[in-house]
Amino acid sequence: MIERRSTLGQSAVLEHILSWHRTTKRLFVAALDAGMGVFSMWVAFTLRLDTLHWPEGNQWIAYILAPVLAFPVLMNLGLYRAIFRYTGMQALLTTGKAVGIYGALLLAILLIGKWEGIPRSVGFLQPLIFLLLVGASRSLGWLWLAGRSTAAPHRLLIYGAGAAGAQTAAGLVSARNYRLQAFADDDPSKVGRSINGVRVYAPQALPATVQRLGITDVLLALPSAPRQRRQQIIENLRELPVRIRTLPGLTDLASGKVTITDFQDLDIEDLLGRPPVAPDLPLMQRHIAGQTVMVTGAGGSIGSELCRQLAQLGVAELLLVEHSEFALYSIHQELQALAQQGVVACKLTPLLANVNNLQRMSELCRLHRPAHIYHAAAYKHVPMVEANAGEGVQNNVFGTLNMVRAALEHGVGHFVLVSTDKAVRPTNIMGASKRVAELVLQAMAHATEPPFAEGQAAAPAASRAPGTWRSPTRFSMVRFGNVLGSSGSVIPLFRQQIAHGGPVTVTHPEVTRYFMTIPEAAQLVLQAGAMAEGGDVFVLDMGEPIRILELARRMVALAGLTVRSNQHPSGDIDITFTGLRPGEKLYEELLIGDNPLPTGHPRILRAQEERFEWHVLQARLGELEAAVQSGELQRMRALLKALVPGYQPEAAGGQ
Repeated sequence: MIERRSTLGQSAVLEHILSWHRTTKRLFVAALDAGMGVFSMWVAFTLRLDTLHWPEGNQWIAYILAPVLAFPVLMNLGLYRAIFRYTGMQALLTTGKAVGIYGALLLAILLIGKWEGIPRSVGFLQPLIFLLLVGASRSLGWLWLAGRSTAAPHRLLIYGAGAAGAQTAAGLVSARNYRLQAFADDDPSKVGRSINGVRVYAPQALPATVQRLGITDVLLALPSAPRQRRQQIIENLRELPVRIRTLPGLTDLASGKVTITDFQDLDIEDLLGRPPVAPDLPLMQRHIAGQTVMVTGAGGSIGSELCRQLAQLGVAELLLVEHSEFALYSIHQELQALAQQGVVACKLTPLLANVNNLQRMSELCRLHRPAHIYHAAAYKHVPMVEANAGEGVQNNVFGTLNMVRAALEHGVGHFVLVSTDKAVRPTNIMGASKRVAELVLQAMAHATEPPFAEGQAAAPAASRAPGTWRSPTRFSMVRFGNVLGSSGSVIPLFRQQIAHGGPVTVTHPEVTRYFMTIPEAAQLVLQAGAMAEGGDVFVLDMGEPIRILELARRMVALAGLTVRSNQHPSGDIDITFTGLRPGEKLYEELLIGDNPLPTGHPRILRAQEERFEWHVLQARLGELEAAVQSGELQRMRALLKALVPGYQPEAAGGQ
């Protein structure tokens, strides 16, 4: 109790001092330096005369010279602009330089004055004593004001004793919520040493170190470590009761753009069970450099990332097509900010439009003449589309059909559809509608007759023999799994649930999904589009799928918490199972057929799948559109089942 009152008293004094006006703080430090100058002169005389000393006669001149000379020198070298909390080696070196200049001036004046009763050796002794006192006062002030007390709520271990770790440790003096307890490093030569008095431990000793020192947070200061090594470290730390965080980039730390308060949760990539696929920049730029490119759904998770990457790949004009006014405004503002910074040089054209409006989309293609269209506009949230089936089919199927017609009519060179793994043997309306959209593109790519009257304008039938028509547009589609961090991803939901103390909700203990990052997905779309030959269905070799339950457990552990269960009833967070939602299935697939073909990219495959001839598909699409317009849900499901043989809505308990 007494110790707690003492700590509270010190904290109150500290807060009072920190609340002073800056001028008051400077005057206080200047007065302290003046007092130390006079005291150090008394010590110098006492040591020189070998007896307790009281100034008399000319000796008062030396006592007056000490503060009179010291104050302007220390002030001109910026020592009264420095902040004790941020005192470091550079500040101490500046202090030494200032006292050195002061000592030289004092000695010169004493030698010139030759006052009786003032030994010349005082001119050597007093600056040395003054330097010790000033340096000690700065160091003690730093130790006190840095808030290095046991009251800090977060006891930190920095993993990485290199430049990033040392720089972080230096910055911790301004972070009163953190108390640095230890370092850890893989380099055996650093183990057992210390950085600013903080010991470096071996990774093998972390369990005992965390328990003994009461570590609450581990910060990964490993900006240059390979991702596989980072994931290995994270895996080794998962069982410890600590929150694992990562460091902002060293460039941002060095430039002062971020501070220690900007410690970040682990990157989404750190939760991915495999290294991200490296982009092939020359392949991505192959056809789009200097071209006009259109992105539909430009404000969505994938669409906005496509826009970011396209804008930096040398396109001449970027057409941002989006139905949501706010989403369009947001991505346009973001890209304009990048343009002002010189990161983006292309023309940015925001277009508020709905892909369900054929006349509007055709007019946009006529006015702007895009060479490439990346069609990312779709409804993708499975339960939402399941509950609004008609709108989902209208947007995903007939919105895509409208874009295909506009592209053919105005001679767009490349058209890439952003698809989903849920199109493979779907159990939901969303997946089935996306598979039908794929079928539309496949049929167009292999058509031998103009599919629409408007298409004849782009490729006059009179100049060709019957049955030899070829699409002027190269159609392709890219199919991938769930996107980490997107608006519909479980990652933001799990983080929010963990932050509120749980429970974390998982639909089923066995549900698994393929995952990739948003930038990775956008890069795949761009690279696959560059390799398209016409009618291609590209898929990514995504490695092994991840169990959602395991992902939830990993996120709880990385937050420094434990899962509450029958085996661990004292855990922090519950995981509850809510049951599969309408349209969901346990396992997702990427391929409908077998034996995918390789491409020029080692992680991108070309699927071989069945398709419809356009005249057959066109008739069934007419029936489907009529069912959508009349709101006949059962008829619409039956037609989707006829179009998509693998579609089994009953497997998900759909309506």
